[in-house]
Amino acid sequence: MTNEKLMPLKDNIIQGSRYRFTLITDKLLRMEYSETGLFEDRATQLVMNRQLGEVTFELKETNGTLEIITDTFHLFYVKNEAFSPKNLHIDVRYNYSNYTNRWYYGQKINTLKGSLRTLDRVDGAAELEESIMGKFGYAALDDSDSFVFDDDKAIKVKDNPHTDVYFFSYGRNYFEALNDFYRLSGFPPLLPRYALGNWWSRYWKYSETSYLNLIDKFKDENIPLAVSVIDMDWHLTDIPYKYGSGRTGYTWNKQYYPDPKRFLGKLHDKGLATTLNVHPADGIRAFESQYTKVAERLNLKTELEEPAKFDLMDENFRDVYFEEVHHPIEEEGIDFWWIDWQQGEYSASDIDPLWLLNHYHYQDLEERGKDALILSRYAGPGSHRYPVGFSGDSVISWKSLNFQPYLTATSTNIGYTWWSHDIGGHYKGYKDEELVQRWFQFGVFSPINRLHSSNSAFSSKEPWNYSPSVKANMIKFLQMRHALIPYIYTYNVLNNEEGTPLIRPAYYHYPLEDHSYDVKNEYFFGSELLVLPITSKKDDETLYGSDIIYLPKGDWFDIFNNFRYKGEANLRIYREPDEMPVFAKEGSIIPLDANPTSTTSTSLPDSLDWLIYPGETNCFHLIEDHEGSRATTEFNLDYEVETISIKVTGASSVIPEKRQHTIHFNASEKVSVSVVNGVEIVDESYSESLKRTSVTLTVNHSEELTLSFSQFKIVKKQNINDELFKRLNTAQIGYFLKDDLYTEFNKELTDFSLLSTINELKEEHVSQSLFELLYIKNS
Repeated sequence: MTNEKLMPLKDNIIQGSRYRFTLITDKLLRMEYSETGLFEDRATQLVMNRQLGEVTFELKETNGTLEIITDTFHLFYVKNEAFSPKNLHIDVRYNYSNYTNRWYYGQKINTLKGSLRTLDRVDGAAELEESIMGKFGYAALDDSDSFVFDDDKAIKVKDNPHTDVYFFSYGRNYFEALNDFYRLSGFPPLLPRYALGNWWSRYWKYSETSYLNLIDKFKDENIPLAVSVIDMDWHLTDIPYKYGSGRTGYTWNKQYYPDPKRFLGKLHDKGLATTLNVHPADGIRAFESQYTKVAERLNLKTELEEPAKFDLMDENFRDVYFEEVHHPIEEEGIDFWWIDWQQGEYSASDIDPLWLLNHYHYQDLEERGKDALILSRYAGPGSHRYPVGFSGDSVISWKSLNFQPYLTATSTNIGYTWWSHDIGGHYKGYKDEELVQRWFQFGVFSPINRLHSSNSAFSSKEPWNYSPSVKANMIKFLQMRHALIPYIYTYNVLNNEEGTPLIRPAYYHYPLEDHSYDVKNEYFFGSELLVLPITSKKDDETLYGSDIIYLPKGDWFDIFNNFRYKGEANLRIYREPDEMPVFAKEGSIIPLDANPTSTTSTSLPDSLDWLIYPGETNCFHLIEDHEGSRATTEFNLDYEVETISIKVTGASSVIPEKRQHTIHFNASEKVSVSVVNGVEIVDESYSESLKRTSVTLTVNHSEELTLSFSQFKIVKKQNINDELFKRLNTAQIGYFLKDDLYTEFNKELTDFSLLSTINELKEEHVSQSLFELLYIKNS
């Protein structure tokens, strides 16, 4: 691939006989050294675009040295020497306390980490690779060993190996760093809307009948699903010993699926996209239904049952692999593929087969005008161009759950923003309903929510296999996931077009706040929500799960109970097993599908709920696409003037002509609302327990709605009495102590006296749980 985007502006290049420096931006520098004097101008694994505009810099040059100076860095280099710490260093113009601002070439940089290839058989944490972001303010990515793309977008082995390193000096402006990384390496593609809903995945020998009955059961239980994942038993697995492993296969098992096209058609009729699992390592063997055509095209010795060996670097095999094997199955009704490559990073061509699979599968769907989507493992920087990521076979344990939120948020530092985990865990472990319940909650607030389990008869994740209370909570959260699709889809678009990801660590928003780096499992879910999954078992005192959260400056509202927490605090918070900490910042606007069980994964909702919170002026642009057209619903909350406006721009015809909007004014005394432009209020209510005023209106998509409101004010004195009673009632402590504590909280004691009482408790978790309530009371 050699096009204008790949060629930087000539004025941005400083070149000698064996070195070349290219200023991509004033914060991003390419450094090349080649003994032959040959450099690389083609696209690589990492880089799709080297022309990001003009760069202002100063060049100082003598016969023996070179200096490049921008507003953010100062490079010094001894000319024509192979790069080393002795002859090349960069001073970065940031001064963060306790961090050095000089980097010597080759020096390891401890970044804020990035991603990893797989969690296969990992029980808990695993080492993450480095990324482009760090508290030092700089990072480096080595592109020296990358493959290249030719003009036809085919992967080729680099024929002029040389040193090729990209230096990032973005300080702690993490959003800018990510955006420029995408401009350099390619923006993440837009996911089809259905990918954002609930996925059902299980390694199990289903039949057509049993599978369709299962999907009907989900519908009967009011559990929305969007994607059906059929694991490896869709194809023949019990094959003659002479052919080897039964993991690779492309021939439908007609014992289970006598008519695949009929089966897949019924799944589509039920509103489900479908993917099949493939393990391609063993190629196409003689028992496969496609073998005759494959053998004919590849001139195989059929009398010897010569297999078509898997090699995607071989163009002839590649053509046959797609045209004779995958395309016919897609024509039967398969939407995308789950590429389950587990055989390592090496091949005869020295190209990682995982890269070949990800690139060519994605490209094949894209070139044929289909919704481009794959489910496959991470292969290194640049993998964000091929979503969605499969994190591997998760061990069922609290340690595994505890690692996944951190991995998910941190992967954004290398642009990898669409992880799909085995929600609930895949194998090993033991039955723990609380663990699965917490995993479900995290899954709803993760990029892709794919429920999964192994072929154990006892570890499957159907909610009706759990106790009534756990089942009810699972269903509640799975419905919430589909309610969140309008919100999530908006960030799907923003990630694709502007480099604004759905999931981002807290330090993206508060880079100079040291505490924002401390809580590894805390992250933003879009711009409006701060999430902290509970990933440890409940304690024996409170019977609640807990974790420490960092709440930045401002007011933060728990979206489930509307309690307000004052920011600038590190606080241990407690939640019952059916509750999860999700906070909206002051002024937040969150659009939800009001009827998530009736909206299909590809249709747009007839009714929207808007959760709004007091304290700040804000706006939210809800983006909706349908059949190539786009509408944007602009929701503007002017907190000072006390007005709300809703208007649709773009192709308004793609959304329902009469859409119902329910606006929920949260965490406030009763709000008074009036319509400015004549649209009638259909319903109005107030919840005393939630401090929520709800107003429903039906609006024509061509109309602009304007509301005025008053008394949308933050509740200053929060009533914690009911929550106090609930926590004390659940606590595993003496009744006299419960009575004393309940009485103490309801006395007009000073905060100091009450705090002293709490601190005197021997029960540490009860003490901290009550301290949280005291904190809420005084926020």
